[in-house]
Amino acid sequence: MRVLQYGKLLSGNDTQATITPYALLPYLGPCTKRLSNKGCTTSTDFKEGAMRVLITEDEPRVVRTLVKGLEADNFAVDTAMDGEEGLQLASEIDYDAIILDWNLPKIDGMTVLRKLRQSGSPTRVLFLSARDEVADRVLALGAGADDFMIKPFSFEELRMRLHAILRRPLELLDKLCVGDLEMDRLRHMVTRAGKNISLTQREYAVLEYMMRNAGRTVTRTMIVEHVWNLGFEGLTNIVDVYINYLRIKVDHGFSTPLIHTERGVGYSIKPTGKDAVASGVTGREIVPPALSR
Repeated sequence: MRVLQYGKLLSGNDTQATITPYALLPYLGPCTKRLSNKGCTTSTDFKEGAMRVLITEDEPRVVRTLVKGLEADNFAVDTAMDGEEGLQLASEIDYDAIILDWNLPKIDGMTVLRKLRQSGSPTRVLFLSARDEVADRVLALGAGADDFMIKPFSFEELRMRLHAILRRPLELLDKLCVGDLEMDRLRHMVTRAGKNISLTQREYAVLEYMMRNAGRTVTRTMIVEHVWNLGFEGLTNIVDVYINYLRIKVDHGFSTPLIHTERGVGYSIKPTGKDAVASGVTGREIVPPALSR
């Protein structure tokens, strides 16, 4: 295994790849684990308020490098030597980030990532792999990884990339809820009262913008500029067309309408009655693409 320790190449070449990361939300965990000859053991020296990271990697030398560097940077570090243990820990503990190898015993890293995303986990994932093909990086990022680094690697670069994906503000959200209407932005799914709602990408983008501004009136111009673009040359009444599409799919068949016309101004989405109490937002933001209907 070739690895850079604190910026010095131990063996192999120093080919690097640059992938622009996006970020998830931080969570402050209650404890940490340390690497031992037998794998993961619980430690009692967790520093309150430290960011908590899970390293899922089967190469002891790489793990030691990461643990030493991250603990020096005041991270609380847990380790897993195979994908099965990594998936179990990631499913049970709210980590701030996971450093994940691809070629792992028992369950490979890609399967771990997909299972986490399918379960709705928003935990940041930084892939660290010897796979250096562009297709592999594209596959991992498309499956929900936040960043991808190729081995051999510079620890200083990894540290800065990790800080970068931990930097997104807390108000950026994964799941939006207005009454019994829910939008899961990780899975790109919309449901109302548990019933799946199938939307085109443009319909999804209009609804996403309105739900981000739940309870607030948005004008046709605001919707056009957000969902289409500033260079859109059509008429703003295109918004009325998409609002009608959404009303058919979101409100039809339900006793309480959520989409409202604010005469002379624009539109709003808001719950009424008992639904208003249940309305809320949680998670991180992934802005969906605004393509053709």
